[in-house]
Amino acid sequence: MSTDTDAGDNRMEKINVRVPEGLLARIDEEWERRGYSSKSEAIRDALRSWVEPSTRLSEETLDDLERSREQVERGATHDADEVRERLGLADED
Repeated sequence: MSTDTDAGDNRMEKINVRVPEGLLARIDEEWERRGYSSKSEAIRDALRSWVEPSTRLSEETLDDLERSREQVERGATHDADEVRERLGLADED
């Protein structure tokens, strides 16, 4: 491994990674299209996402949560105990 320095003076180490040709072809197609200045920058960003996964929720999940919140406010929900009792699944002590 060799050690390099980037513009922000962060020490970087060079690593060698073997990837299947098909994956490399897809990386080559994508890095510039996505606005990265280099393939290395794109791969560093992907590795950061792997070790520090995003906790952002998808728009679909946020929409589902909003719909659920609205249902609760309208009283259109039932708690689990109520449903079990209605279905005859209530625990008998």
